[in-house]
Amino acid sequence: MTDKLPDNLRLLLVDDEANILRSLQRILRKEPYDLVMAGSGQAAIEVLENQRIDLVISDARMPGVDGPTLLSTVRRRWPWVIRILLTGYADMNSTIKAINDGQIYRYISKPWDDDELRLTIRQALAFQHSERRRLALERKSRKQNKQLRALAESLEKKVAARTAELQETADMLDRTLAELRNSYVTTTEVFSSLLNQRLPRDLQTNARVSALVRAFAQHRGLDSEQTRNLEMAAALYNLGKLSWSDDMLRAPSDQLTKEQTALYRAYPESGEQLLMTLEPLQEAAHLIRHHQERWNGRGFPDELEGEAIPLGARILRMAVDFIELQAGLILSRRVSREDAIKLLRRQSGRLYQPDLCEEFAVMCEETAPDLAPTEEGVIALPTRELAAGMVLARDLHAASGMLLLNEGKRLTRPLIDKLITFEKGEPEGTRYTLFVYDPEEPEEPLMEASIQ
Repeated sequence: MTDKLPDNLRLLLVDDEANILRSLQRILRKEPYDLVMAGSGQAAIEVLENQRIDLVISDARMPGVDGPTLLSTVRRRWPWVIRILLTGYADMNSTIKAINDGQIYRYISKPWDDDELRLTIRQALAFQHSERRRLALERKSRKQNKQLRALAESLEKKVAARTAELQETADMLDRTLAELRNSYVTTTEVFSSLLNQRLPRDLQTNARVSALVRAFAQHRGLDSEQTRNLEMAAALYNLGKLSWSDDMLRAPSDQLTKEQTALYRAYPESGEQLLMTLEPLQEAAHLIRHHQERWNGRGFPDELEGEAIPLGARILRMAVDFIELQAGLILSRRVSREDAIKLLRRQSGRLYQPDLCEEFAVMCEETAPDLAPTEEGVIALPTRELAAGMVLARDLHAASGMLLLNEGKRLTRPLIDKLITFEKGEPEGTRYTLFVYDPEEPEEPLMEASIQ
């Protein structure tokens, strides 16, 4: 149950068109907000200098101080104010600027849906309320720590006990944060397995794409945050295809009709939109949006060129093309692994960043991370050779594509017996091979395993 929002929340509506302001005022007239209007970016700044404002909704295109510039100024001078941009489909550059410079909470396309606009405002204000409470708790914590330090000389033992308690709380919060991050990674894998249910096993590409990007991220030395976002994007890169027909899901992209091609070109943006409301997945959603851009600027949806394309999206594009070429999802024929590497190199400078493409191709030639484990201490075993205490180094999927066990889970004897029984019920000839950490290697902190 969420906390009740405070009264007297004040919204600043900014647009140089009076009819737009009247429309916004009409939509929000029954909401419990105080509304303030401004007909320009400069007028909005003057309002902010003289009144307490909780949320700003600004049009993108305005003479003088435009929407992105206004929201960037608000972020610098009044960072606690929530920022929302109203934009048309033709204003993508302004939207990108607002996201990067103004760090907006969300952009809303015109014409907007009234109910969606009201819901977005309520969610934004609820987020702001939560953040203010968090900051208040942090201030209270700092104040308590200061009081503890003042009592240090006379209350050394109590201070030591309190410090130990606080450290335990901090450790608990760190563990909770780590578990939360892992849960989002696992959730993306579950979503990925749902799409796999509609595809034959040889067309289920997500797991191989994920293996490739994980290996290349490690090869490039990307930090844990970049790697995690890239892995989640790889697991969900084709989320925007959920609305496609089964025939289209199985068809090579060079064999699509004109109408199907239009749907195909929309899937990265659709995937991003499905994830936009999930704050921890927004960076992964950003990579999904741009993973079909081309180095020469002729990709989609935004025709970004060169290094304007996010690094993670450049990596994801190469991995997706490499795997989908072999699966027969790009050309009308399946391409061998060796020929897929040659095709990637042939498109270097056109589709892919030249030096990055060569580095990716060399890694695929030398380590084949999409085919077998390359981590030190990882071994592949059938179910009957597993032992309790072993730890999964890779996700395990059923023949249907359903996620059974996720990476990092510890195996127990009952769980191994359950896997053997489950394997017997699969189609004849199906055998599971599990990639596990060599039990002789030092164990890392892990969670108890359970079949999902």
